[in-house]
Amino acid sequence: MTAVAFLGLGVMGGGMARQLVAAGFDVTVWNRGAGRADALRELGARVAPTPKDAAAHADVVISMVADDEASRSVWLGPQGALAGIQPGRIAIDSSTVSPAWILELSTAAAARGCGCLDAPVTGSRTHAGTGQLLFLVGGDAATLERARPVLAVMSREIMHIGPIGAGARLKLINNFLCGAQAAALAEAMLLIERSGLNRDAALTVLQNGAPGSPLLKAVSARMAERDYTVHFLLPLMHKDLTYASDEAHRHGLSLTTADNARALFERALGDWSEADFSAVVEPLRRDS
Repeated sequence: MTAVAFLGLGVMGGGMARQLVAAGFDVTVWNRGAGRADALRELGARVAPTPKDAAAHADVVISMVADDEASRSVWLGPQGALAGIQPGRIAIDSSTVSPAWILELSTAAAARGCGCLDAPVTGSRTHAGTGQLLFLVGGDAATLERARPVLAVMSREIMHIGPIGAGARLKLINNFLCGAQAAALAEAMLLIERSGLNRDAALTVLQNGAPGSPLLKAVSARMAERDYTVHFLLPLMHKDLTYASDEAHRHGLSLTTADNARALFERALGDWSEADFSAVVEPLRRDS
């Protein structure tokens, strides 16, 4: 039985950890707010007081947290996971974080004699809860093969994107495109509503025509119904657009579309910080 430590039980992490428990892995969990760990304890997971304690007896340690700062606090420091992980084990960050931080984490893991993968995911809370995520993995191919049985129970597919940091970079590009499409849809929704078009008819055309991606279909329905139950938290999209723009600057590029989309999400950060990212339309409705 492979022992797995899972760090971070938020919208995505909770579902991922439940898949590991259900598959029979020996799972230890940690979360900054201890209350979220209670449901996992009831399913059979152990709950650790610190990331260090969670990692101490794990073969694979996985983090799923909000951003670079949260990831750094989980892995580094006297109570961080790298202080407890044993040599020869595998550290995996499945958070959506910057490639620069992943390189720093990989260096720190190597100093402990451990393998390291960046393995962010695409998919929603529903995919996390049903083991249907897509893992975008950066790192050594041999390390991925060792970790594959653990990742497999949480996923529909595992793609090896390239060397360490490649998964994180592609995930930011993926979320940049999602955020830009959601921002454009918010403006389109406002034009539909303000111009007097039949909204249901207009959305039917858009959903089933050339613009009709899976994201547009899902997000337009949420915007129309004003149902902002969290599938992907709005501040996290703002963060991902920021990271994508920063990564482009590192390569001498400017993502103008990302910057414009980020400005719309920034307007929603106050009143809609606990909502799904589809709530980006609400400040436009309010200000109009």
